[in-house]
Amino acid sequence: MAVSRLVSRYSSRTIIYIALGANLLVAATKFAAAAWTGSSAMFSEGIHSTVDMGNELLLLYGLHRGAARPDQDHPLGYGREVYFWSFAVALLVFAVGAGVSLHEGITRVLNPQPIQNEAANYVVLALSALIDGSSWWITLRAFKAEKRYSEIFGAVRRSKDPPSFIVLFEDSAALIGLGIAFVGIYLSKSLNLPVLDGVASIFIGLILAITATLLARETKSLLIGERADQSIVDSILQLAGTMGGVTHANGVLTVHLGPKQIVVALSLEFADQLRTSEIEAKVAELEDRIRAKHPAVVALFVKPQSSEGYKQTIKRRYGTPAVTNP
Repeated sequence: MAVSRLVSRYSSRTIIYIALGANLLVAATKFAAAAWTGSSAMFSEGIHSTVDMGNELLLLYGLHRGAARPDQDHPLGYGREVYFWSFAVALLVFAVGAGVSLHEGITRVLNPQPIQNEAANYVVLALSALIDGSSWWITLRAFKAEKRYSEIFGAVRRSKDPPSFIVLFEDSAALIGLGIAFVGIYLSKSLNLPVLDGVASIFIGLILAITATLLARETKSLLIGERADQSIVDSILQLAGTMGGVTHANGVLTVHLGPKQIVVALSLEFADQLRTSEIEAKVAELEDRIRAKHPAVVALFVKPQSSEGYKQTIKRRYGTPAVTNP
């Protein structure tokens, strides 16, 4: 239990470094085995691990760029660099990983070659399963944290931190690919059908294509702009609605610029007797309260507005009546 709690505190950057080291070691052994034995499936697995290494370098670059301070050209910062490079990773998995594996598999199906020294492939596959499996377990425990296993898929859909689940997807695809490579090599030799080695390579390419599609779907939504978690939205409305001088917290718009960077726009109805200077003081106080409870809020914009005015604004924007904070 203590080990699990320790693993769950790993940062996204630490998880990526662990996966990068694992893939570097695994890629080298896979390519060596492919060159020695002539296995198409093992070559595709080597491509798979190499692509994963490139992905992890891109994710690290994205995290580095996303932490850059705001400037005049980007007044809200560079947080979406994380989302952009995460989307680039999905494209790289599809274009390079899946593309090369499918090409290799189709070439070997059309021109099958017998595998030599297949025992070397089994040793490499076993070592790869041990290394990739360890990386996968660490990543899974870190992403799962206190969640139940049944909640993991939903957590991926809600996550605003692509590097955390991209590495989990990659490691999962790696383990599935290793299983396919083993079956392809074993059947190719036991049935004396070298074509099955190429078929295994095609299946590995398809696994990568499916993984890339899932990653692209999740990261595209974040790149376009997703709102903050409902618990954060509710908390901000509660903080605003209970502050003195605020008659009604009409509603809030939030958007993630990065995993830990949120922009908030609040519509508030202030008491009629408040003067402009008093409203300014209330806004400053509210900003301090919100940032104290939610440090990820990097910018807060407050619009003094009546409840009826807010409803009309929402109706014009979405074409539906507003649902205001009670």
